[in-house]
Amino acid sequence: MVVAAAKSELTLLDRSFAVVERLKAELDHKVVTGFAVREQHANVTTYLPNEPADAVVFAECTEDVQAVVRACADYEVPVIPWGAGTSLEGHVNAPFGGICVDLSRMNRIIAVNTADLDCVVEPGVTRKRLNEELRDQGLFFPIDPGADASIGGMASTRCSGTNAVRYGTMKDNVLSLKVVTPTGEVITTATRARKSSAGYDLTRLYVGAEGTLGIIVEITLRLFGIPEAVSAAVCPFPSVEAACNTVIATIQSGIPVARIELLDEVQVKASNAYAKLALAETPTLFLEFHGTEASVHEQADRFGELAAEFGGGPSVFAVKPEERSKLWQARHDAYWSVLPLRPGAKAVATDVCVPISRLAECVMETKRDIEEMDLIAPIVGHVGDGNFHTTLMVDVDDPEDFAKAKLYMKRLVERALAMGGTSTGEHGIGQGKMKYMLPEHGEEALEVMRSIKRAMDPKNIMNPGKIVAI
Repeated sequence: MVVAAAKSELTLLDRSFAVVERLKAELDHKVVTGFAVREQHANVTTYLPNEPADAVVFAECTEDVQAVVRACADYEVPVIPWGAGTSLEGHVNAPFGGICVDLSRMNRIIAVNTADLDCVVEPGVTRKRLNEELRDQGLFFPIDPGADASIGGMASTRCSGTNAVRYGTMKDNVLSLKVVTPTGEVITTATRARKSSAGYDLTRLYVGAEGTLGIIVEITLRLFGIPEAVSAAVCPFPSVEAACNTVIATIQSGIPVARIELLDEVQVKASNAYAKLALAETPTLFLEFHGTEASVHEQADRFGELAAEFGGGPSVFAVKPEERSKLWQARHDAYWSVLPLRPGAKAVATDVCVPISRLAECVMETKRDIEEMDLIAPIVGHVGDGNFHTTLMVDVDDPEDFAKAKLYMKRLVERALAMGGTSTGEHGIGQGKMKYMLPEHGEEALEVMRSIKRAMDPKNIMNPGKIVAI
């Protein structure tokens, strides 16, 4: 091809156009250039500007992904993977244009290995569908970020969710990946073995890489047996501090809670209205216990004793599946429930994570900031592992209001870092939190990340403008 000689004379827009024409010839109807589709596939759930790609390719197999990556590599055009569009930090934006690869049609459950408690899926499989397919075999996949996210996106952002306190995050539950590299080749990062000492841990390198090192086209996941007994509970507290201190005591006491979620009084009020609940509008913990009938009762009793020491309770239990589903759906709908609190404003969700011993201190200082800055920012959190979120209501068109919101988010992250925490426990870096990579990791560690990016993606075509700038 004459590509190498000609590309230096072309602008990025020209090169993108050439790639689109090539892909139309190779993939035909799978290539879409309409603005509405391109806009939908850019960032839609944050305060960051929408930056569409130049085309969207609806990949249906690994070979389609390879075709896109090879064309983009030839012309040095960006490639942006897209799963379900539920990310919160601008991961799917295309700041330099390029080609968005929609993986939602790659949605086969390839294998379920019941005896080995694992399965192999394509990246477009969503977590709800996976669990529907697994239920008849007595198995489930525990990672639950709330949204019906795609498994590929969940791996790319190293997500966690409500069950992480017991079952871990995506990094703990991905055994192996197949990845299309920046040259269009396919590699397998590991076997299905539960442990290995063979070489670099490539699986964990790609889990959380946000598509900046390659595109995930197949995932092997750990599975778990559905517990014999499951019981959910709601426990009110006189203050956020009392609720957080109960969480700390619960974790330090070794009670194996499956979920332990905090909703402050503002969030409880919003959830009551949105989900038609009737909870006391006071700081509240949502919990779930898994195990045998006897162990679930024991866990619940031990938790109740700890909660009482901090003025919490009594707990209200939900044992029937439909009652538990209503409760957890209300928790998952927290983002939508807060929108009526300030009509016309944008909901900006952000998160931090701190060591569990600093949880109460961090949440209380954050509450003080919210009150002193006169903000509407309900707090929710997967507090069992020190991770909490605020959903900040912002008028993004009001410079003064937007500046105040950015100051609040900056203070939140700086507070978490000062306490030995991280700028994000599960939302990822994307575009929105790149500025915090240096204070969190230091220049030396950040340069190692840049070196990895340069070595694996020398043309900087894989989701550029995310995590690290090179």
